[in-house]
Parts: sequence; C-alpha cells; structure tokens
Amino acid sequence: MTQPVDDQSTAVEPSTEPAAPISSRFLFVDVAAQRAKQLRRGALPRLDRASASAAPHKLERVAMEEVRTGLVQYTLPTTYEGPGHKVVRA
Repeated sequence: MTQPVDDQSTAVEPSTEPAAPISSRFLFVDVAAQRAKQLRRGALPRLDRASASAAPHKLERVAMEEVRTGLVQYTLPTTYEGPGHKVVRA
C-alpha cells in the first residue's frame, strides 16, 4: 500500500512542482483513498476553490482531483515485510 508523503501529523513542506502523473488506475485509487482519509481527519484541501468553476464537494472527489492535478506527493514502498513474506538467504 502506498503512503502519501505529506500527512497532517508531519511537518513536510509541500513540493512546488507537481507529482509525476500516475499511469496505473490501481495506484491512483490507492493514493486518492489515502488522501481522502487525510481530508476526513481534518487536513485542509489543496485545491484552489476560486479557480474551479464547479468545485467538487465530496472529500473523495476532492482527493481524486488533487491526485489528478499532481498536488499530492506519494512514495512507493521498496520492500514488503508483511505476512507471508519469505526471506531468501544465500
């Protein structure tokens, strides 16, 4: 599962350049769901409501639009240590 870099509990300065576009629908949904969870917990939206003529009202739509426009930075895990993970030793 992906983890958005900028959670409300951390003091990470938002990047000024947009994130790379997401080519995988599954990654898009995962990142947007994590961002919607942050918004439900009180994070402030990053969309400028004045520039959008018909701004979305539901937090899920706000999260998807933020991800689509590159306002949400994310990182992919490099290793997985979850259940069923087998370590191969030489």
